[in-house]
Amino acid sequence: MQLAQSDIATDYLIAPDPAAPRLTRPVTGVDHTGAQTEIRVVEERPLTIYLNGQEIVTAMTIGDYPRYLALGFLRNQGMLQDDDVVTGVDYDDDLEVVVVRTKAQTSYEDKLKKKTRTSGCAVGTVFGDMMEGLEGLTLSTAPVQTSWLYNLAHRINTTPSLYLEAGAIHGTVLCQHDRPLVYMEDVGRHNAVDKIAGWMFDEGISPDDKILYTTGRLTSEMVIKTALMGIPVLASRSGFTAWGVEIARQVGLTCIGRMRGKRFVCLSGEDRLVWDIDPDAVPEEDRKHRRKSAGS
Repeated sequence: MQLAQSDIATDYLIAPDPAAPRLTRPVTGVDHTGAQTEIRVVEERPLTIYLNGQEIVTAMTIGDYPRYLALGFLRNQGMLQDDDVVTGVDYDDDLEVVVVRTKAQTSYEDKLKKKTRTSGCAVGTVFGDMMEGLEGLTLSTAPVQTSWLYNLAHRINTTPSLYLEAGAIHGTVLCQHDRPLVYMEDVGRHNAVDKIAGWMFDEGISPDDKILYTTGRLTSEMVIKTALMGIPVLASRSGFTAWGVEIARQVGLTCIGRMRGKRFVCLSGEDRLVWDIDPDAVPEEDRKHRRKSAGS
């Protein structure tokens, strides 16, 4: 275990690009002394998702990976199933529209009577449908070594990101054991999760041995989305909501929060944990890499 090394995101399959010009913009203001200052702030733009000609939702997003966001949102809402054949995903940058087409009509199109427009962390969740999908759900019982959690926290916190560049953004990382695979960011934590889900659906990735890490609160909706993606472990720097913990226990999901430095709390699914390292051997988190997190 090498926690002291300087980990850069060279082995991620996908990771944030803090220098991407479309994702932030410079804004001039004054600081606490009254002096003029310029900082970079995160962009926020609408993205309207269509399924086979039916307008589904307009999400506020930073604008990267529209294909994965559309596929992941539809997949997490149960509007796309494993046996649905996607024949095309078309994105129009000028219109800020992405259209997903399937070979046959999906079973959900007759239920969609109105579109939803939302901002922030929620993106038009069809909450009742998601709860129904939890019935009979079985998650992998693969063990999770605590050394993996410490390594992941260290590597993710030291990865160049839009958060470190401009703040005001959530991050979500798909991990396998102690290796971060895909790192997505967005103004809403659910957008970031949907991008991960879209990538997994597009690439045919198995969720059984994966960990989903998020900088956001472990709410009921975050737990439901993780479980419906088939991922057995959800971890966060932030805290929990009571309903989130209750649902995690119902579906057998390992839910780990307040994960900072050598500390974490597991409120569900602790039977998966394997304590393979003494916490006293883990260094404290470097102050310069500490993120502010809500709901702690």
